[in-house]
Amino acid sequence: MESQPPAQPEPPVRPDGGGPAPEFGGYRLESRLGSGGMGVVHLARSPSGRRVAIKIVHAQYADDPEFRSRFRHEAAAARRVSGAFTAPVVDADADAPLPWMATLYIPAETLGQRVGDEGPLSPEELRGLALGLAEALRDIHRAGVVHRDLKPANVLMAPDGPRVIDFGISRAADPATGEALTQTGRVMGTPPFMSPEQLTRPREVGPASDVFSLGAVLAFAATGRGPFDRDSPYETATHVVEAAPSLDGVPEGLRSLIERCLEKRPENRPTPDELLALLAAANG
Repeated sequence: MESQPPAQPEPPVRPDGGGPAPEFGGYRLESRLGSGGMGVVHLARSPSGRRVAIKIVHAQYADDPEFRSRFRHEAAAARRVSGAFTAPVVDADADAPLPWMATLYIPAETLGQRVGDEGPLSPEELRGLALGLAEALRDIHRAGVVHRDLKPANVLMAPDGPRVIDFGISRAADPATGEALTQTGRVMGTPPFMSPEQLTRPREVGPASDVFSLGAVLAFAATGRGPFDRDSPYETATHVVEAAPSLDGVPEGLRSLIERCLEKRPENRPTPDELLALLAAANG
């Protein structure tokens, strides 16, 4: 459930695989948008006709209490962030036989799809992306949330600016709220865009981790590859922790900013507010 790609003419099916399903959770299903490790995303209509994206978890996870806790937290975290920079939550039920969450549908491709189809972004597009994502992180962190999985598949390229989606492994900044999700010490995320502390000290992940991921996402948008990409996830993770980023091809105007985002020590990275100030100064 990493993205909300534009609707495809694929008929909806019952979440349990039992055949056609015209309705789910009170919403009329129209098409299947995609699927991921956690579940399936459908385009649907509310009773008033509003288009929503309904994320329905796979049946095999429904009996896992830890997964339900994770899903419940995803919905709660997403509700705490304003809809200006995300896909606003419309409805959710973490206690249903198959947990689900409905968010406002945003008909936009992901950053990963955009780069895959058209190549790296232009310097002007990169600046707009950097500004939009810095504003998004400022909003997310002010709500007391750490996203923990900012990557190209979780950035929608909406006409009015990028939107950050999929809070599936987010953790509230308040340790008391996030305890149930971190007590196992399990490493969660996508290695090319994870911070060093996510890989080595997952219990200590804070807002600065998202800033590191932002730097990696901007490098990808500028070059079509991650700054730590290697042949295997293990090699990539090792380079995230130990190696300098590869930023060949990044426009000079953004290179120093990305380098600051990719500092290994969290305290050396700028905050989203500082990033916005740096971008404004660079444009002045």
